[in-house]
Amino acid sequence: MSRPLLEVIALDVADAVAAQAGGADRLELVTDMAADGLSPSRETFAAVRSAVDIPLRVMLRASDGFACGGAAALDALCARAAALRAEGADEFVLGFLTPDGLADLAAVRALMDVISAGPGLDESRWTFHRAIDRAADRGALRRQLAGVPGLDTYLTAGSPAGVDNGLPVLVDEAAHMAAGPRIMVGGGLRLDHLPALRAAGIDSFHIGGAARASGWDGPVDIASVHQWRAALDEVVPVG
Repeated sequence: MSRPLLEVIALDVADAVAAQAGGADRLELVTDMAADGLSPSRETFAAVRSAVDIPLRVMLRASDGFACGGAAALDALCARAAALRAEGADEFVLGFLTPDGLADLAAVRALMDVISAGPGLDESRWTFHRAIDRAADRGALRRQLAGVPGLDTYLTAGSPAGVDNGLPVLVDEAAHMAAGPRIMVGGGLRLDHLPALRAAGIDSFHIGGAARASGWDGPVDIASVHQWRAALDEVVPVG
């Protein structure tokens, strides 16, 4: 079995370099965590991409919440996605809901057309983020998105309130989802959650504030990331 995947949120070059040095396998690049993570600039992406060599997923999100907005907002986000794609971004994070709590397929497909378009471009891999935790029906949302090109991960806490509340949902889903996009757990994730999640067979984990010794007021801390890397590298029997 390959080692568990550890993804760390990075806001800038310093975060990215520290996360890689601490043992992160992948980065999620965002800006403005006060709005729960928005799309970074093209310039920030380019600087981070040149500073590290681990995979890098870029947030596609223009405002707080899980609604994409109207046609103008979607057009603007598609333009940002096109600029990031032109700069070399090839992995992304996105997720939008309709007012009734279903996946906003129109927004998702519009962005897919941008990030997978053009001669010589491979299919972009992407994560549907924690919008799934706000869905009216998690299973229905997954069925909606089945077959959408490039989707390989759901980032989820199992509950809008975080992993403490969502742990039973995550364990149950892991037992019944042998195929399809992987479950990546994030959202209030702590080290003491790992034994139950690992025993359930979950092998992908996402941290943000937990990678920062001073919380969001400080940068990613190499020692904090290393602590998570060491914990995930421990052998855990799968139940």
